[in-house]
Amino acid sequence: MNRQRRSKVERLLDEYGLDGLGDELVASWTAEGDDRKSLRQLATEFNVALVDARLESEGVTHFDSDGKAIYEALANDDAETDRATIETRLEREGVDVEQLQSDFVTYQAIRSYVKDVRDAEYETPSDEEHIEKQKTTIQRLVSRATSVTEEKLTRLRDTGRISLGDFRLIIDFQVYCRDCETQKTVASLLDEGGCECESEES
Repeated sequence: MNRQRRSKVERLLDEYGLDGLGDELVASWTAEGDDRKSLRQLATEFNVALVDARLESEGVTHFDSDGKAIYEALANDDAETDRATIETRLEREGVDVEQLQSDFVTYQAIRSYVKDVRDAEYETPSDEEHIEKQKTTIQRLVSRATSVTEEKLTRLRDTGRISLGDFRLIIDFQVYCRDCETQKTVASLLDEGGCECESEES
């Protein structure tokens, strides 16, 4: 694909010397599960990186606000007092605040970069993959609940607050469907694709 001009994100990556950030944007947008970040999150992270890079280029090392706090103040129209204070202090440090603000990008600019420039695509997980992921999450929660419960019971027993011998904790979540009167473990329900309602209707 021949493009006559570079996108804003491309230009800023070069101008600010943000090597590797472009790859990070693509990786974060196409990641799976909880590791995936939205375009708005990526736009914020990109703009914070611009602030950090500008401070570094101007040799500003003693600013008591980090890049994220500075960006939020400059981008928040509702916090005029905080923004004015930050702007004044930045200008004293030699930072061109107006130029910095004009360099901030929107989530649309990030979307254009990752999709049109980098040809990245986010593949939506299949139903099977989504179910398996949720099953894993539930299993982890059950394991955590088991561990915490065992720990609390052991502590109560060892401190003489309850009477309890050598014990084994059994946590077995069951799902009961009132419509088809089917009862299954959570794992079985997910593995078998649900209860018996659909088979009874067919």
